[in-house]
Amino acid sequence: MVPEVDLKILDPIWTTATITSTHGWAVYDTLFAMDGKLKVQPQMVEKWELDDDGLTWRFRLRDGLGWHDGTPVTAKDCVASIRRWAARFGEAKIMLERTEKLDAVDEKSFVLKLKEPFGPVLEALGNTSQVCFMMRAKEAETDPFTQIKDVVGSGPLIFEADQWRPAPASPTARTRTTSRAASRRAATLGARW
Repeated sequence: MVPEVDLKILDPIWTTATITSTHGWAVYDTLFAMDGKLKVQPQMVEKWELDDDGLTWRFRLRDGLGWHDGTPVTAKDCVASIRRWAARFGEAKIMLERTEKLDAVDEKSFVLKLKEPFGPVLEALGNTSQVCFMMRAKEAETDPFTQIKDVVGSGPLIFEADQWRPAPASPTARTRTTSRAASRRAATLGARW
């Protein structure tokens, strides 16, 4: 792979540089993503529901999700990632300003309770230009205006020693399962890289 520039910044929340976003898509995964018809589709999320009050969103992660270091992806990781992302990006900021509560319920579930209606919750979480990449809580709890240096994702590629390599596809090789979008990205990126 010959990138357009040197990859100097690894934190896709700290900068919007194209090379860093490309790196983010290769290494991290997302809760939701847009399909070819710009319809939001679940990725790391198994199911979600909106309560009758129109304000309370409940999300449950898929089974088998894991970080490249072998630890499981938890709801706490997702909550910390959403908070860090929402501190920096327009539509996400608006969503967070209208949020009363964003908390992990258990290891695989979290709730987003709004103070007032905000229609595009799923579209914000699945945004392809201001991407809500999931990071371990350890990195995601870093101040959003401070650059992270460690890259431990759950996406299709692993970044080590300043280069990418494919993440194991078999859940038996590692306690992780990539999302459908991440698997497609790996196939596409693998062809280019």
